[in-house]
Amino acid sequence: MSFFNSIITNSLPFLPRWFAKPFAKPYVAGESSEDALNQVRQLNDKGFDATLDILGEHVMNKQLARNITSEYCNLYEQIEEHSLDCTLSVKPTHIGLSISESEAISNMIMIAKKAQEFGNFLRIDMESSDYTDQTFEIMKECKKFYSNVGVAIQAYLYRSQNDIEELGDDSFNTRICKGIYKESNTIAYQEREDIRNNFLLLAKTMAEQGAFCGYATHDQELIDRLIEWIQSEGIPSHLFEFQVLFGVPMAGRLESLLDSGYKVRVYVPFGPDWFEYSVRRLKENPDIAGYVISNIFKKSE
Repeated sequence: MSFFNSIITNSLPFLPRWFAKPFAKPYVAGESSEDALNQVRQLNDKGFDATLDILGEHVMNKQLARNITSEYCNLYEQIEEHSLDCTLSVKPTHIGLSISESEAISNMIMIAKKAQEFGNFLRIDMESSDYTDQTFEIMKECKKFYSNVGVAIQAYLYRSQNDIEELGDDSFNTRICKGIYKESNTIAYQEREDIRNNFLLLAKTMAEQGAFCGYATHDQELIDRLIEWIQSEGIPSHLFEFQVLFGVPMAGRLESLLDSGYKVRVYVPFGPDWFEYSVRRLKENPDIAGYVISNIFKKSE
């Protein structure tokens, strides 16, 4: 069955979008903000926090980048209007970094000021290593206007420990993720266990600095190791939360984390640029294709 699932997943980029949509649906909260906010409401009702991400990257048109910036600003207003437990996560290249650093800074500051208006939080997502230094600069510029801005750190990069040590203090807020971009072994760990070990090292460094950290992983073994460390060291609950992607199966683990008193935030992507994102998620977890096929046949019976 797994071979069949892999065939479907590898074929999706070459198939019509209407065919791919059922396979994408588990990972994407819809195309409109209304769809996404509805999913956030459902997550909140189950005890989860959320963060919203408008899908897309590498925008090369200034007006489009500014339109997307306005969409993010409007999301803060809608989150406030609906009293949702939800933040925003923004990729710098989606709002102009592929055009220029100054364009991205201007647009990200506009979003940060809107977050400030509503007392919300802004997470600046990390993309490939080509943009790491610029992303940190964007965060620093935003924090001149509003302190409640954080960034993401990738555990597979060798540099990440130094970055945390340089940036870190008790006002620093980061999401640690493993990293999804293809990077050279000259700058990034390639082996799963090495990445796990560095993830744990980064988490410990953040805790030593008294800084807040989101542990963004679906790796059950890594979650076990994080919990063992949290419990053995008595890490205060206000210094961390667990974070996961919308739609990725976790076999009841998320509910178990909630039951244990841990905070869990779900990263909720949405928007018309759902296709490429969904193909990437499916390649990471081909078994989803089998679940979808079986559900299609069940509905047709």
